[in-house]
Amino acid sequence: MTKLLIKNAQIVNEGKVFKGDVRVVDGKIDSVSASIAVQDEKVIDAEGKYLLPGLIDDQVHFREPGLTEKANIETEARAAVSGGITSFMEMPNTKPPTVTMEALEDKYAIANKTSLANYSFYIGATNDNLEEVLKADPKNVCGIKVFMGSSTGNMLVDNEVTLGNLFAKAQMIIASHCEDDPMIAENLEKYKEKYGEDIPMECHPEIRSAEACYSSSSKAVALAKKHGARLHILHISTAKELELFQNDIPLKEKKITSEACVHHMWFSDEDYKEKGAFIKWNPAVKTKEDGAGILAGVLSDKIDVIATDHAPHTLQEKSNTYLTAPSGGPLVQHSLQVLLDFYKQGKISLEKIVEKACHNPAILFEVENRGYIKEGYWADLVLVDLDAPQKVEKSNLNYKCGWSPFEGHTFSSSITHTIVSGHLAYENGKFNEDVKGKRLTFNR
Repeated sequence: MTKLLIKNAQIVNEGKVFKGDVRVVDGKIDSVSASIAVQDEKVIDAEGKYLLPGLIDDQVHFREPGLTEKANIETEARAAVSGGITSFMEMPNTKPPTVTMEALEDKYAIANKTSLANYSFYIGATNDNLEEVLKADPKNVCGIKVFMGSSTGNMLVDNEVTLGNLFAKAQMIIASHCEDDPMIAENLEKYKEKYGEDIPMECHPEIRSAEACYSSSSKAVALAKKHGARLHILHISTAKELELFQNDIPLKEKKITSEACVHHMWFSDEDYKEKGAFIKWNPAVKTKEDGAGILAGVLSDKIDVIATDHAPHTLQEKSNTYLTAPSGGPLVQHSLQVLLDFYKQGKISLEKIVEKACHNPAILFEVENRGYIKEGYWADLVLVDLDAPQKVEKSNLNYKCGWSPFEGHTFSSSITHTIVSGHLAYENGKFNEDVKGKRLTFNR
């Protein structure tokens, strides 16, 4: 039986901040109290630090199998843990794509052996695999991923009959990437006519436009309403899309929910000149007004969760021109630090960060016994020092790809300890990989 005692922490949980102690016994939270007497256990003195539930990231791309020159489950789970993310839900656009139960279970087997964080994997929908998708067990698979707008090989689902059947029959969350491909293709042709092969990177949000996002998102919402489906729209990138969502009912009662990603709130189209392909994502980073609108949507509860869409590529790939550089970038190591910088800037409270990055993903996906600092729950915990600045440099990156869009920035706060299912997995820059993370289960 493993035992751990965290003392003197400022605990952030369920809308409150209070000083207290947390005892962990055999992987779970045994007690939370103002003061707990020391017994025969490892003690972490958290004086001056804040204790949060571990973050649950509902959208990552860890690239295994088949794309492991970019990343793999082992390296990216380690990076996530160093950033305070204790659980992740990973996407199906790997090679081969995760569109069969066999491919899905292969990924679970890899994670069981290598992932320092807790894990779940989406099964991917295609135009012709509905029968396979419906085999997934809602109790141990996080959801179904649908690319309703995508440049991701054969995973674009654009067959109207298939989409209707999926939304009518799915027994779990449908998580959707929403961009209108025909609109994007038309825009791209216009920019090719204007610039040839040398399209400037700052044209990306005009090619993958706000209109293309809204067109696809509104179509997904209409489908979900028609069929009574449980829809979760990923990485909202425009302020206009907020009108598609409600904030007048509790999250548990919502059938249509949405996600914001840290990069859409941090960067803007003004950053393309300096950052180039390193901030090229799909959907695109757009205007400052869009970023501010997304953050306002988070604060008003129109947007329900904050995640990353962590999607690394090699430095060589990202060093290409607009038409050949892939979209996506590494984020899991620094997403909590981004949010803590927002807190320091007065843009969001610690309580709201925990609500959107810890509690709400657990509610939205019905994750079993995680996402809170509660007795009887799994001990997924992160300690942060709000007064320990950290500069992002290549030497302190944990991503396999070896780069970050935040390089050169000094974050105001640091993650000092991360506990995953009761195991002290990360402490002051050092990993303990003796115990791996666990497969997430769901109360469905």
